[in-house]
Amino acid sequence: MAKGGGDLSSLAVLGAPSGLFRAKTIIGLDPGKGGGIAFNEGGQTRAIKMPETLGDLRDALEPYASGDAFAFLEKVHSSPQMGVKSAFTFGEGFGSLKAMLACLYIPFQLVRPQVWQKTMGCMTKGDKNVSKRRAQELFPNQKVTHALADALLICEFGCRLRGGKA
Repeated sequence: MAKGGGDLSSLAVLGAPSGLFRAKTIIGLDPGKGGGIAFNEGGQTRAIKMPETLGDLRDALEPYASGDAFAFLEKVHSSPQMGVKSAFTFGEGFGSLKAMLACLYIPFQLVRPQVWQKTMGCMTKGDKNVSKRRAQELFPNQKVTHALADALLICEFGCRLRGGKA
């Protein structure tokens, strides 16, 4: 399993994460209850809201446990604005995503928001409308919501990294 989430220059120096270039499916995960998961299979991208239960999360990711997928998970942390309960819940959800990917043997790379946002041309500075607009530009045939926008962009970031365009 790949670790990190540094900038792309560090990936270039270290080499691409194991399994990225042979992956048939790229998965982008935006953690949190208001996040989502995007899947790019054969050039076609679709996205779903973050599943509410661990069983539903497993059901969404299990088809990709064959070893033909590579995931990009946004590297998140709590913020001072979060209360204790919400910070704990957010961290628990992030940990559940990491654990589920590991249990299903889906290799993944942690990626900082600043890295994928810079590459995708949408430095949000916390404004979700910026990433929603950019996702709408890139995916005009999809209904892009705030819940799906970051997942779509993280997935596209992964596709570009795989293709050497990042």
